[in-house]
This record gives sequence, structure tokens and C-alpha cells, in this order.
Amino acid sequence: MKKFFSEFKAFIMRGNVFDLAVGVIIGAAFQAIVTSLTNDIISPFLGIFGGMNFDRLSVTINGATIAYGKFVTAVINFLIMAFIIFLLVKFINKLMSFGKKQKEEELTTKQCPYCFSEINIKATRCPHCTARLKTDVSANDAQ
Repeated sequence: MKKFFSEFKAFIMRGNVFDLAVGVIIGAAFQAIVTSLTNDIISPFLGIFGGMNFDRLSVTINGATIAYGKFVTAVINFLIMAFIIFLLVKFINKLMSFGKKQKEEELTTKQCPYCFSEINIKATRCPHCTARLKTDVSANDAQ
């Protein structure tokens, strides 16, 4: 039983579990904001054109009430959440790729000091002018 709890503790203490927990908490708080936006602003605004709030739209069939207006509101909530999450992920991916592209470009090529052509960073001879190049790469880095 002690081993079980130590494994559980190791699992909980990993960084991605904490990240997931923070994401869920922030997502729940953000959902409350989007639900309020839909229920308190968008639905009443659209209700101006339809004559009533979506939440109040319903049909009664044989004594059973089908509140399709609440479903429409839930769909609007989902679409707003999905769109905002899409924009957030797109923005974060753009930020993450910005730094990587610069590092990759800097690390993959260098300039020949004799003919000034762009060559592979690991080259010991220039493929254009065949000049022997000084090697800045150590034996460990070449592997």
C-alpha cells in the first residue's frame, strides 16, 4: 500500500498533471464568463429581433415540454468557446514557432569567409570555392 501511495504521489507531482488541473480550473471559470455573455447579452440581443429570449423558446407535446431554446443557447456557448480556444491555440503556436524558426536558421547554416556563400554549419570545406574552413564544431557536436 505504501508503494501505491508513493507512485500516486510521483504521478501527481509531475508538471503536466498540475498544468491540466490549472487548465480545467481556468476553463471552468472561463465557461462561466461565456455562459453569462450568451445568456445575458447575446440571447437577449438576438431576442430583440425574434421577440423573445432563446431560453424561453419551447414546445409542449402531449404534456412534455421540449426547451429547444436552451439547446440553442448551449450551442451558441459551445461555438463561442470553440472559437476563442481556437484563437488562443493559434496565437500560442505562433509564439512558440517564432523562437524556434530563428534558432533553426542560425544553427543550420553559416557563411563562407572566402566566397561569402551560405553553407552547412558542419561543412569543413566550402562546396562553392572549395576553401578549407576553420571548424568551430567540437568532436562531440559533430556526432
